[in-house]
Amino acid sequence: MVTAKVWVLKKHFEGFPKTSDFDLKEIELPNLKDGGKWKLLLESVFLSVDPYMRPYSQRDMKEGDIMIGTQVARIVESKNTAFTVGAFVVARSGWRTHFISNGKDLQLLPSSWPESLPKSLALGTVGMPGLTAYFGLLEVCKMKPGETVLVNAAAGAVGSVVGQLAKIGGCKVVGCAGSDYKVAYLKKIGFDEAFNYKTVTSLDEALQKASPDGYDCFFDNVGGEFASIAINHMKKYGRIAVCGAISQYNDSVPQKGPYVQVPVIFKELRMEGFIVTRWNNRWEEGLKALLKWVVEGKVKWHEQVTEGFENMPMAFIGMLKGENLGKAIVKV
Repeated sequence: MVTAKVWVLKKHFEGFPKTSDFDLKEIELPNLKDGGKWKLLLESVFLSVDPYMRPYSQRDMKEGDIMIGTQVARIVESKNTAFTVGAFVVARSGWRTHFISNGKDLQLLPSSWPESLPKSLALGTVGMPGLTAYFGLLEVCKMKPGETVLVNAAAGAVGSVVGQLAKIGGCKVVGCAGSDYKVAYLKKIGFDEAFNYKTVTSLDEALQKASPDGYDCFFDNVGGEFASIAINHMKKYGRIAVCGAISQYNDSVPQKGPYVQVPVIFKELRMEGFIVTRWNNRWEEGLKALLKWVVEGKVKWHEQVTEGFENMPMAFIGMLKGENLGKAIVKV
C-alpha cells in the first residue's frame, strides 16, 4: 500500500491566497488488483501551478477537496497493457505525489518527444499554456501576416508563447511585463517592442509609442485597467482574445472600470472570451506543431522551477504575484 501526500484547500481564498489556506495531508492508496477498477499507480514528477486555479477553485471546489491541477507523472505499476511501467503521462489529478487511475484521463507524452527536452514542458510550452496561445491566436484572434499583435503578461507561460507564435506568423509583436528583467527576456526571444507596465508614466502613451498605428490583435491575459486602456488603441475591425483576467482574480470587491461599448462599436471590434478545452479534439495537432517549433529552436522556453512538493502553495502564490519568468513548475 502506497501513502500519498496531497494538498487540500483548507479554506476558500479571501483576497490573495495565503499558505494557511492549504493543508498537507497523507492518504493511503489501495493496491491494484487484477480485474479491479484501478489499473495504474503513478507518481508525480512535475506539477503545474497556473492562474486558472484561483478562479476555478472558487467555482468548482469545496473546502477539504484536493487542489486542482495537472502533473507529469511516471507509471510505477500497471495492469493496463496500453501503459508500460516507466512511461510518462500528463494527468489532471491535482496536487498529489501519487495517485491511481483507470487510464482514461491520461495522455502519454508524444513518442517523438526528444530525450534532451525536459518532460516538464508538457505542462507549459508543449502543454495546455502553449495550446492556449496556439488556438487563441489562430482561432480567436485569427492573426494574419503583417498585423500587429499586443499581448500582456507577456513573460508568463501563455504570453511568451503568444508572442513567438505571432512572430512565426509574420506579425509585429508588442508585449508588456512587470519587471525590466522580464522585458529584456521578451526582447531576447524576438518581441519587436516590450515595456515594463509598472514603471511607465502612462500606459496610454506606452501603447501609443510601441505601435502608433494601433493593434490588429490583442491577446488579453490581465483584464482590468490594462484592457480598458488597450481597447482604445485597437485598429478598426480589430480582434481581442480574452484569455485571462489575472488582475481581478484576487479582488474581494469587483473592479469598476470604463465601459467598453463605445470603442467596440466605433471600431467594430470583435472581443471573444475562450477556454482552451474548446479545441480538445485538436490537441494532438497543436502539440505536434508546438513540439516541432521547440525542437527547431523557433519557440524558446523558460521555466521557474520550485523544488519540493511541500512548497506547492508557495509556488502557487509566487506565480500569482508574477514572480515567475515563463512557466511555474514544481519538481517533486
